[in-house]
Amino acid sequence: MPGIIGEDRFRAVAAAALELTGVDGVEVLYTHAWGGLTRFANSEIHQSTFREDTGLRVRVVASSRTGVASSNDFSERGAREAAASAKEMAEIAAPDPLFPGLAPKAVVPTVDRFFEGTADATPASRAESVARLIDLCPAGFVAAGAFETAAAELGIANSEGQVCWSPGTLASLTTVMTGGEHGSGFAESFSGSAEFIDPEALGGRAADKAVRSQEPVALEPGTYPVVLEPAAVATLAGFLAYVGFGGRGYIEDRSCFSGKAGQPVAAPSISIWDDGADPRTLGAAFDFEGVPRQRVDLIKNGVFLDAVYDLRTGKQSGRPSTGHGLPAPSSEGPFPLNLFMAEGDASREDMIRSTQRGVLVTRFHYSNVVNPIESSITGMTRDGTFLIEGGEIVGPVMNLRFTQSIIDALRNVSLVGRKAELASEFFFSSSRVPALKIEEFHFSGRSDH
Repeated sequence: MPGIIGEDRFRAVAAAALELTGVDGVEVLYTHAWGGLTRFANSEIHQSTFREDTGLRVRVVASSRTGVASSNDFSERGAREAAASAKEMAEIAAPDPLFPGLAPKAVVPTVDRFFEGTADATPASRAESVARLIDLCPAGFVAAGAFETAAAELGIANSEGQVCWSPGTLASLTTVMTGGEHGSGFAESFSGSAEFIDPEALGGRAADKAVRSQEPVALEPGTYPVVLEPAAVATLAGFLAYVGFGGRGYIEDRSCFSGKAGQPVAAPSISIWDDGADPRTLGAAFDFEGVPRQRVDLIKNGVFLDAVYDLRTGKQSGRPSTGHGLPAPSSEGPFPLNLFMAEGDASREDMIRSTQRGVLVTRFHYSNVVNPIESSITGMTRDGTFLIEGGEIVGPVMNLRFTQSIIDALRNVSLVGRKAELASEFFFSSSRVPALKIEEFHFSGRSDH
């Protein structure tokens, strides 16, 4: 079983690349990731995999020209060769007049996000958890999904004297239970530690939704109040980050928030921020350029404040980097990877009771951007869509397609859940969001099941 290579070894390998002469700057980005994945379908485990990967990405600066080379040879020799290759590319690259320089030396907050039990998890331990989940599957139904346990190290070192290194772990368990007449139920959980994953709770939630979603009826497309569970809200938050919160799109007037600083863009109950140092999130407390991650209030009490920045967009806009750089060079620019949405005081039951006629949505899928300036996206409901009438869930409905502006949806939030849940699209990214009740949400079509 692999383990942490460690900061000392990273420093030694990085130092070999930093020895490169005849250039203006060198940056070394180090990643080491490993983990296992247990997949199951038809209520049986059918695959157990393991992977490990170690990589170096060396960026060299020479007279405002940059070159980047990558290698999986994590050794002093590999680092020197990658640096030499990056230097050759820098010498023939076009000048970059907007190059902001490398990250200066700075103190990075210490965060403890590494759980040995998760990093060392075995196929047998994951299989035991999967079995406990499958035991909750009702008769006539089957469970499918995956349980992943992963660990990673991230390190940055550059010729400006900045050196930072951090390990972390991630555990996720996802399931969909299906059976009967077009019924399905979904549940998932993410955590830095596998110890906080509760297979029985997930199995119970998925089973309940699967049983209750039998024989769905057709609901006419239109605009309805909706109760969105956290998995569905995470989709909205993730797409809003993509089309709105990045500094590059913002300063180039391509963001849905361009020109809206200080203006109300959501209900007063909505506050969204990004904070890589918060103990409730995942990943490192520094970005992929070696800049400490700062807390950035993006929307506060419904008012848009600002976007996130890396070194380049910070230089372009006259702002400091907020510690949101992706591996350079990045065509996307900076991105918030540790989103939070403020919790409210409503329970899921409160939201349902306050709805005369609306839709409960478990999650979305097949979602994509329609118009980034309008923050409009499209997608479909899945694995638990229910009609609410008279303050009660009265039965399942066929899945619905939606086309909706995220900003318009947030403007129409009337209730915010009191408990946020963690969602993660990939290892260094996460969002922690509560359920929302939205008074107007546009469904443009429906599925046949």
